[in-house]
Amino acid sequence: MKTQVERVIAENRKARHDYHLEDTVEAGLVLTGTEVKSLRLGRVNLRDSYAEVRSGEAFLVNAHISPYEQGNRFNHEPRRTRKLLLHRQEIRRLAGKVAERGYTLVPLRMYWQSGRAKVEIALARGKREFDKRDDLARRDSQRDMARALRGEKVL
Repeated sequence: MKTQVERVIAENRKARHDYHLEDTVEAGLVLTGTEVKSLRLGRVNLRDSYAEVRSGEAFLVNAHISPYEQGNRFNHEPRRTRKLLLHRQEIRRLAGKVAERGYTLVPLRMYWQSGRAKVEIALARGKREFDKRDDLARRDSQRDMARALRGEKVL
């Protein structure tokens, strides 16, 4: 059996800072030819993007895939809404959670798996400002402890 190798195209590192991530789902993407070529070059930005469920279908909104430079007049729109490929049960479950107050669907990373573009979507709840400060303080203290254990000078 052939092992599936994942090659990461883009990652939304800001999502882990801005949201409490609860559940993740892998989804396929419906793309045009020039979008696939741009993805192969790694020209994608997930920073301000999100996913939403409309009339029983899931969509990736506001993800920026740069136009393909060698493309012609049929080149794609960079921030167009792209359909996500999920099972019906997964869409229903995510739609039910998003209907609850405070939940949103955030893309974490986009990657190649067996020649197909996939996006990892997380069910997330927004962090408040004090949560972000607590996380930063905790991370700094852990870093200082690790330095002290290694015998480095701590500021």
